[in-house]
Amino acid sequence: MLMPKRVKRRRVFRGRMKGAAHRGNTVTYGDYGLVALDPAWVTSNQIEAARVAMTRYIKRGGQVWTKIFPDKPVTEKPAETRMGSGKGSPEYWVAVVKPGRVMFEIAGVDEATAREALRLAMHKLPLKCKIVKKETEEKGE
Repeated sequence: MLMPKRVKRRRVFRGRMKGAAHRGNTVTYGDYGLVALDPAWVTSNQIEAARVAMTRYIKRGGQVWTKIFPDKPVTEKPAETRMGSGKGSPEYWVAVVKPGRVMFEIAGVDEATAREALRLAMHKLPLKCKIVKKETEEKGE
């Protein structure tokens, strides 16, 4: 399960998921990528499930990059607890994903295999996604 080694603050505000992703919105390492279409919190367990689904399908061929990291703690109060008495304790970690963010990249396999692996990963995530291909810039000099 992914989580930071250490953080500045143990409990953080919930924040807002307004706007589109300005960073991490292009396929940089691999040939194909999985792009978020909705804003969402993606938990560390969901990230790991998607990664396992992809690597199992490509059977140790090719390479997979995970471009999101769960660095936000989510707190929960125990069940049947009265209101008040402070904020709950951190229970799990999430990555804040905005629309346009490339979450996973894959390379070293053919297009059909890459698309199927990313499709399997898509079903493990709590948001709508699409599969994109890397744009190769041809400069005519």
